[in-house]
Amino acid sequence: MRIAIYGRPFNKNSIDFACLLVDHLDSVGVEWIMHEPYYGYLQSNLKREGVQTFSSHAELRSGVDFLFSIGGDGTLLDTLSLVRDSGLPVFGINTGRLGFLSSISKTDFEKAIESLQQGHFSLDKRSLLHMESEPELPGFIGVNYALNELTVHKKDSSTMMIINTFLNGEFLNSYWADGLIISTPTGSTGYSLSCGGPIIAPQSENFVITPIAPHNLNVRPVVVSDKNVISLSVEGRSRNYLVSLDSRSLTIDASARIAVRKEDFSINLVRLNNENFLTTLRNKLMWGIDSRTDIKSGI
Repeated sequence: MRIAIYGRPFNKNSIDFACLLVDHLDSVGVEWIMHEPYYGYLQSNLKREGVQTFSSHAELRSGVDFLFSIGGDGTLLDTLSLVRDSGLPVFGINTGRLGFLSSISKTDFEKAIESLQQGHFSLDKRSLLHMESEPELPGFIGVNYALNELTVHKKDSSTMMIINTFLNGEFLNSYWADGLIISTPTGSTGYSLSCGGPIIAPQSENFVITPIAPHNLNVRPVVVSDKNVISLSVEGRSRNYLVSLDSRSLTIDASARIAVRKEDFSINLVRLNNENFLTTLRNKLMWGIDSRTDIKSGI
């Protein structure tokens, strides 16, 4: 088994764990390589010579079985630009906070690696969304897709936007709001949820259209089939606004046109046999826990 390791080269919380991880991989005979910027960040702590590194998606096309993401969900989202359409399974070890996608805790990583070696896992295929724009946005060329969401957001703090939205060319609504989120089922537990959107099961084959702070209080999120093409145009006083694909953002001109559809490929997340979406929801959102109960007093 050969592992590629990715982490953000500024996350101090992952330094000690990354050293512990590679020590364990060496002890169980698992070969590993590391993302070059991350290795540069850890080099003085790892105290190893001759570490093999990678720096682009082309270097992961063959000879690697899993990509380990060390950090939180944001770190795992970063791996999309490396995995792309290769189908390489991504295994998220959570050193951050909530960890919906990076579901393996630091304390369980040894058992998790043993499960991988024994084949006790499944691949959770997650759909992506694909963005096209007119004119084309140079910053998104080659990586114009997202696992969680596309967000259109105002650039300044003063005026709202008017976001004209169409489904397959048919007018849906003009949203007077601070912005608009188009979310995949995976992203429905992220930014969209915090703006009042519903939770959608991963295999539902839907998009969620969620306004951000809409001016009209009767405007609510809409769930549509991911077979639709969603087109957007923006009006407002500002000549620029922000477009984000997951954690990647660009400032674009208000005259630009955007279209969103389902991406032709998906991403594979590794799920151990004792994990599923429903248990993750209960554990991460603390469903069924009565906050009124004082554990210490028994009240």
